[in-house]
Amino acid sequence: MASSQDLTRPQWRKSSFSGSNGGDCVEVADTPTLVAVRDSKNPDHGTLTLTPKAFATFVGFVSAS
Repeated sequence: MASSQDLTRPQWRKSSFSGSNGGDCVEVADTPTLVAVRDSKNPDHGTLTLTPKAFATFVGFVSAS
């Protein structure tokens, strides 16, 4: 498990796969050692942090589904 990092400063961006119709949206932020993912509607309800390699594997798996 990665150590806790301050995720208030990274530039959060909306996933390119999130629609503009108010549906489910995911935001992603890059830090020097982690990729953080959160729900754009509930950003204070938790953040998933992954290593860049794990995030790339996750995205590859989701894209193949």
